[in-house]
This record gives sequence, C-alpha cells and structure tokens, in this order.
Amino acid sequence: MKQIKTLAFYLPQYHPIPENDEWWGKGFTEWTNVGKAKPLFEGHEQPICPADLGYYDLRVPEVREQQAQMARDYGVHGFIYYHYWFGNGVQLLERIANEVLESRKPDFPFCFCWANETWSGIWHGLKNKILAEQVYPTDEDLTAHFQYLLPFFKDERYIKVDNKPVFIVYDPINIHEKAPDYLEKFRSLAKENGFDDLYLIGSNKTEDDYGYKTLGYQGKISNAFLRAWRPYMNKKPLITAKQYYTNRIKGLLGLKTTDFQKPVDIQNAPDVINDLHFDETDVDTFPCLISNWDNTPRSGNRGIILGNNSPALFEKQVEKATTFLKDKNYPEKFLVVKSWNEWAEGNILEPDRKNGFGYLEALKKILSKESSND
Repeated sequence: MKQIKTLAFYLPQYHPIPENDEWWGKGFTEWTNVGKAKPLFEGHEQPICPADLGYYDLRVPEVREQQAQMARDYGVHGFIYYHYWFGNGVQLLERIANEVLESRKPDFPFCFCWANETWSGIWHGLKNKILAEQVYPTDEDLTAHFQYLLPFFKDERYIKVDNKPVFIVYDPINIHEKAPDYLEKFRSLAKENGFDDLYLIGSNKTEDDYGYKTLGYQGKISNAFLRAWRPYMNKKPLITAKQYYTNRIKGLLGLKTTDFQKPVDIQNAPDVINDLHFDETDVDTFPCLISNWDNTPRSGNRGIILGNNSPALFEKQVEKATTFLKDKNYPEKFLVVKSWNEWAEGNILEPDRKNGFGYLEALKKILSKESSND
C-alpha cells in the first residue's frame, strides 16, 4: 500500500530582489510585512514572531538545510516551490531554486507550482498597479520556459510519479482560457526529453468540478477547505455602539476623536473545520490543509482571519485527510499543506513563538499513527 506523502508549499520571498526594492522600498522581503504588523482589535495576535529559525534570509544555505531537516523530522516528504515565470522570459524569485539545483543541497524532495498569476498591488494599497503581468506570448517563450525547468525535472530529488515530473499549475483555468495548447506542448517536450509524460496537478485555487481530466491533468489539489470556509464569512465590528456614540459626541464638542478602523473579515475555525470534507474529482484528488490564516500583515483591514484556531484543530484536518486517502488507489498519495512558510498570511508550519512546533507535532502525530496502522 502506498504511503501518504506530505508536500508543503514553500514561499521563496525571504531575500531582497530589485523589483521588490523598486515597488516596496530597499531591502523589502516578506519579513517586512510580518515585522510591521500590528493588532487591529483587542485580542488580535499580531505580530506573529518566528521561533527556532528566526527572521531568516533564504540566501543562506544553512537556513535551507535547517528547514529541510525540520520538515523531514516531522513527516513532510517534500517542498512545493512557487515558480514565477510571467512570459517573455520574465522570472522573479528564482534564485533560491537555482541555488538548490546547483548546490544539490538540501538533499530533500521538491517540485514546482507554477504561480501563473499576475502580480498586482491591490492587496497592498496599490489598487490599479500591475507589478508583473502573467502572459503566454509565443511558442519560443514556451520552449524557453520548459528548457529552464528541464534540469530541475532531471534532478533525482525532483518529485515524480512513474517517471512523470510533478508540475502543479496554480490557475489551470486561466491558462486553459488564454493558452489552451500550452500544457499539451509542455507534455510533448517532456516526452521528447526522456520522460513518460508530465504529472500535471491543478492547484487548490480553482473549483474541483471543472473537468480537469479533459484538460490533460492527472491530479487536483482539493478545494474543499475553501468551500468549507466561504459560508462562515462575516464581519466582526471593531467598534462598539458606545464607542461610536462617544466618538460622535467628541466630534460635536470639537474634541479629539478616535480613528476606529473598519471591520476585518473573521471566520470561526472550529466551524470551518467541522464542515470540511473531501470529495473525489475526475482525476487523482489530493487533500489540502491550511494550518492557519491571517493575512492582515499584508493587507491590513482588507485581510481575512481564521479565528479561534489551534494545533488541535489542525490535527483534526490531518485526520480527515488521511482517512480520505486511505482507500485510494492512486499512484501516489499526496497530502498537501498550504503552506510551510507564508508568514505574512499566518499560514505556516514552521515554529512560531506562540505555538512552537505545535502544528508540526500535530502533523507528525497523525501521520505516524496512520503509518503504524498500514
């Protein structure tokens, strides 16, 4: 029986790049948003502070080795590196993957998720600013894209299914609508270069009932968590009636008023996770778990918070995912976690100062129990 293999999305935006310097200021990294975060209401736990790994710089090889060892120790099989190819040869944040390839370290499985999405400033206060537009311009660019990926695909650490490199597409609907032959040509290039095919997986961004098999996908990362999440969207006011009327009276009297902030979207994690259930699609379906969520460090009052969360609730997610996968006859049983290190979304497995290794321990506990039962 196939063992469950846990894969965690991995964000490489923890080192400065010229583009971020230009857009957000010299030296900007993901830590910039994390460090400047402030609580938006009473009881709001911000900023979130890293524990054992600190405010790391991914250009330091020892950090990448520590991450891989930590992941391995707690049952994570491999990382899914976000890969940014915008078309016309434009890449961003490729340095870390390039160094992992060239140095052959860490000795830890990985694959790519092509984040085929336009970068805009909408979540960061630059509503009409396009930072990097995702396009699919020419066959020459397509070939150049594949040739860039080929050394990674050939690497023995790259995750494959039956001699098919795993390649995750963040927005499979976008590419199907704008460049319907793109991935078919990618698959042909893979076969020309000695692989049986590509093992294409659609990400959890899009709905599960789109018909991915006809588009050439072999797998789909389940959208179930997002489906369970949506009905509980609500606005929690950050100002009481008493505060509101007191503020109005102060204004009428010419006194200094308080600049109360608008409500933040908060959803109750116990409700969401209680309703979470995974369904099969027309291709191999892989559960996706979200450890936590609070993207207010990036987005302020436009952000969304998953409230009342805990490692114990994450453990329930892992149990549901392993139960779903148990009887599946897939060539590989991937359990996907979003994410390893998206700190400005509060979306992490890495230890923080409040929970320590709590989320990793929850993952390891259930995976170890399932392994012993097989």
